[in-house]
Amino acid sequence: MEQLIEQIGVYSAAFLLCLLVIFIYLRKKRNASRRVEEKILQAKHEGLYEPVSLHPVVDPARCIQTGACISACPEKDILGIRNGKATTINASRCVGHGACLVACPTHAITLFIGTEQRGVDLPHVNPDFQSNVPGIYIAGELGGMGLIKNAVEQGIQAVENIVRTRKKQHKGTYDLIVVGAGPAGIAASLQAKKHHLKCLTLEQDTLGGTVFSFPRAKVVMTSAMNLPLYGKIKLNETSKQELLGLWQDAISKNEIEIKENTKVESISCEEEYFNVETSHGDTFTASHVLLAIGRRGSPRKLGIPGENLEKVSYRLLEPELISGKDIMVVGGGDAAIESALLLAEHNGVTLSYRGETFSRIKPKNSERITKAVARDLVLLRFNTNLVAIENDRVLLSSGNNTDPAIVKNDLVYIFIGGELPTQFLSKAGISITTKFGEAIVRPR
Repeated sequence: MEQLIEQIGVYSAAFLLCLLVIFIYLRKKRNASRRVEEKILQAKHEGLYEPVSLHPVVDPARCIQTGACISACPEKDILGIRNGKATTINASRCVGHGACLVACPTHAITLFIGTEQRGVDLPHVNPDFQSNVPGIYIAGELGGMGLIKNAVEQGIQAVENIVRTRKKQHKGTYDLIVVGAGPAGIAASLQAKKHHLKCLTLEQDTLGGTVFSFPRAKVVMTSAMNLPLYGKIKLNETSKQELLGLWQDAISKNEIEIKENTKVESISCEEEYFNVETSHGDTFTASHVLLAIGRRGSPRKLGIPGENLEKVSYRLLEPELISGKDIMVVGGGDAAIESALLLAEHNGVTLSYRGETFSRIKPKNSERITKAVARDLVLLRFNTNLVAIENDRVLLSSGNNTDPAIVKNDLVYIFIGGELPTQFLSKAGISITTKFGEAIVRPR
């Protein structure tokens, strides 16, 4: 009898211990879920909950809350676990790298572009990266994939599809003309070389495309990628100059032909080839064309008096060479904030933004600009608009009916995005559609 009582006591203690462990586990999960809910409410308050472009969508029926998607994401608080299922938090901060999609063991994540309320304009591209014009392909940022690794992969895949379907005999001078020497264009050019295609790459600016326009000290976030004819590259954080140097090394070692400072003005289709006309008056012919240009096309302008003055610029290349100046930076995105912070080290900087608060900026940039403003390194002017630019000053309105403020000024940097090259694409016959929450990358 005593032995039975002792066994009952042991089992009861074990049972109570199990109950305690389960209670602690459930409470921990409930608290974590509550914290995620609070973060979602904060994101909605700050305007960061709704996605801007490419973003993950979780299928709750497949999600088993492993948290692998959260661990794989290099950004902060894009995803979280709420009520036992993964969900988006700050969806507008997603950069579309797709690490969450790859990490999910149950294939519960799909990458979508746009939402039911907010559409995103994109050129029509099929799964092989070919546009509605047979022979013209699109890869990288223009097709909705701005992250370096994804752009590289798309450039490679587009060329693979061209190789698979191309006619070896054609009337074009080149097998392929790549327009744009950013990540997608460089990868495509190397892949074309690998397959012994006669390829020409045209870049309106300089090798690197959009990356070249980053401030010199800007850290480029990326991850491991395979560069054709070069090998696997493992990068977590690297400077713009290091990344450009790597690409330059790959290009020079493989004798890739790139014509820089050569803008493509138009693309027209003949019976068996394309005519590609440039800003220098040259016309090149090719059997296939790959567009690896940015979505922004030309920088968006304010349309105000004095914007054509030489002191106005839309990109910052060498901030370390600028000192002792009164500078006005216009914009509320990461590019504007990062440029203002770089310039603030040796200059007087005013940052003007038309909104009441920053939305859709990286958490690190939010922390850095808050600290810089607190230390009086940057004068932040919310709810303001630049209305005129003069030789030694600018006029800044505060959004009400009062007269614009006069601000002493030497240089103006404008970062308000760019415009989709709609006219250029339409002239080539490429259709542009607005995506309202359409899946473009599904789990493999």
